[in-house]
Amino acid sequence: MTGSNNKFNSILFRNIIYLALSIIVSFNISIKKSDALPHEWVGVPKSEYGEQLWDRQSIKRNEDGSVRILSKFIPKTKSEITKDILYTMDINCFEKSFRDVDVSTDEINSNFNNFADWQDPNGDELILGVISQVCRLEN
Repeated sequence: MTGSNNKFNSILFRNIIYLALSIIVSFNISIKKSDALPHEWVGVPKSEYGEQLWDRQSIKRNEDGSVRILSKFIPKTKSEITKDILYTMDINCFEKSFRDVDVSTDEINSNFNNFADWQDPNGDELILGVISQVCRLEN
């Protein structure tokens, strides 16, 4: 009788471990999939330096009234050094200014700086295009 109880307990314990591991693996897979939200890239008129896109799905209103978006710069000529650059930008539609709160070459490695300084686009056609389109959509 004791032998059958030990065998039953062993099988039960093994099944519980398998179930727990399955739940953990399933949970991790679903989290990774949810991080990979689809993008809806919108382009602004190209310039001599390349093109700028912004993600319509990423628009968020900040507490200060500015708008946060994900933007991507694609240089006209690509090499090992010049890759697509992702920017998380805050846009102040009233002042037509912006700040890059994160700059990276992929969506995984990011280093947010919510205290970045606001900047004037200084005539940059690509940034002005993004500001114009985003603010038109948000107002």
